[in-house]
Amino acid sequence: MSQYLVVHPKNPQPRLLQQAADMVRRGGVIALPTDSSYALGCHLGDKAAVERIRGLRALDDRHHLTLMCRDLSQLGQFARVDNACYRLLKATTPGPYTFILEGTRELPRRVMHPKRKTIGLRVPKHVVALAFLEQLGEPLLTSTLIVAGDETPLTEGWEIQDRLETQLDLILDGGFCGIEPTTVVDLTAAQPQLIRAGIGDLAPLGLDEDG
Repeated sequence: MSQYLVVHPKNPQPRLLQQAADMVRRGGVIALPTDSSYALGCHLGDKAAVERIRGLRALDDRHHLTLMCRDLSQLGQFARVDNACYRLLKATTPGPYTFILEGTRELPRRVMHPKRKTIGLRVPKHVVALAFLEQLGEPLLTSTLIVAGDETPLTEGWEIQDRLETQLDLILDGGFCGIEPTTVVDLTAAQPQLIRAGIGDLAPLGLDEDG
């Protein structure tokens, strides 16, 4: 059974966040709230944990996983970012956006798209997620918490526990955080390309829903 930790949504308890960070370092798969929906998360370098997340969501290796970073500086360690991309990222992070970028050598090949060598990256605007990332001290590899066969993410900690208590190692319950996904933008081309319109406003990206 998974550990179930209820954290304050505005002042999350450091000792609970440390428990969650320790679980990730030991190879665990966790659930945590973000500014779009709950997410599954694991250590970037743990192959078995990554495969568990893919299994929970029934994803193949062509589906982009997302590296959740605490700030833009950390994001820049794991993605190739030119000046134009940096300006766009600075204008939209932290926030409910996922950006598809080419990964650097800091990333294991198995977490990137097998042909494009790309990965999703984001900096959330959520108190619990950012505080957790600060405790962890490194990015968290994540995927939206949509159980295979479902159409929408799970939205409450108790609901996640009911459905997945034997498949997760720890649940950080930070309360309801919605079901609308992040806005996904591909920044690998000359111009930003809209992949998915979500909760993130398109105006700062200079895009509309037609891309």
